[in-house]
Amino acid sequence: MVELIHTLADHNDDVNCCAFSSSLLATCALDKTIRLYFLSDFTEVPYSPLKFHTYAVHCCCFSPSGHILASCSTDGTTVLWDTQNGQILAVMEQPSGSPVRVCRFSPDSTCLVSGASDGTVVLWNAQSYKLHRCASVKDGSLVACAFFPPGNLFVTGSSCGDLTVWDDKMRCLHSEKAHDLGITCCDFSSQPVPGGERGLQFFQLASCGQDCQIKIWVISFIHILAKIPDQPKQFTENWSEDDVSNWLCAEGLEDLVDIFKMNNIDGRELLNLTKESLADDLKIESLGLRSKVLRKIEELRTKVKTLSSEIPDEFICPITRELMKDPIIASDGYSYEKEAMENWISRKKRTSPMTNLVLSSVILTPNRTLKMAIDRWLSETHQK
Repeated sequence: MVELIHTLADHNDDVNCCAFSSSLLATCALDKTIRLYFLSDFTEVPYSPLKFHTYAVHCCCFSPSGHILASCSTDGTTVLWDTQNGQILAVMEQPSGSPVRVCRFSPDSTCLVSGASDGTVVLWNAQSYKLHRCASVKDGSLVACAFFPPGNLFVTGSSCGDLTVWDDKMRCLHSEKAHDLGITCCDFSSQPVPGGERGLQFFQLASCGQDCQIKIWVISFIHILAKIPDQPKQFTENWSEDDVSNWLCAEGLEDLVDIFKMNNIDGRELLNLTKESLADDLKIESLGLRSKVLRKIEELRTKVKTLSSEIPDEFICPITRELMKDPIIASDGYSYEKEAMENWISRKKRTSPMTNLVLSSVILTPNRTLKMAIDRWLSETHQK
């Protein structure tokens, strides 16, 4: 049975998006506003409509807790609102200044993704309101986004029809043409597919396109992670017992899942396993199987050692997310690549890329100390 129970007609232009929290309904429109309604009786909350954006609002979404509402607009900003009082918590400007078409919170509310018309995608820290990582797709506008339910990955969809899988370091893990005439929406199932391989979690992803098609995809968390080169040491050390089980299955060692779980082997324990502990503690009798496990563990240890050659975060420009060649200090106290910051300011942006506060000055001072540290790190790296 389907029954219409209410009609809302407060916007005075096309309504682009709606979103539910446990107690509220949010809507946004071409009229530059966001409106909030109580679910109990669909009356508008006292502080609605929310006004800040200077152009059309394309998307709005609640954080999982419902305490924060995000909205994004043609004006190139993503705004975070306190749903208790309608106050603005943060205004986050897309680094490129391009119209922002989509925004989504991570399942744990710690991150927010914003995708823009020029193909740039930004991962924001939703607690500090600072830019964390930035990347871009080759073609088209980003119009859709969905987080993998465990929260480690997210997918974007473009107007050119490409689906792209990203990790939390903004590394592109997978990309393919999904729809010939562009993607309009995508979303993950909230629960894993039942009856999957032991120790592996598969989630369904639905993508909708302008080709009149809806496509259903199956994505495996561990299979995606297997494509990531040089996993950081702390990632492996922080593996849970389930992560270790997933790794065993991905390496063709699914017969050992129950043994490892029975002995509570997590990431730290995994890296410390030896041929003696495999035989004496885990009671793995087959010499060939023990040898295979040790080879795979040694591969993990090798990846761990690459951590020392990774670029330190303080050497990476917050705008380009690349190693700085000519670092400068801006009036916000942060260091940036000189050319990137000059381009930022030349687009008449007088706000900090990191804090979104107005810069007290546009003077850029060479950071010679940082430059020397980068040069020294490069020299040491090349000698290894």
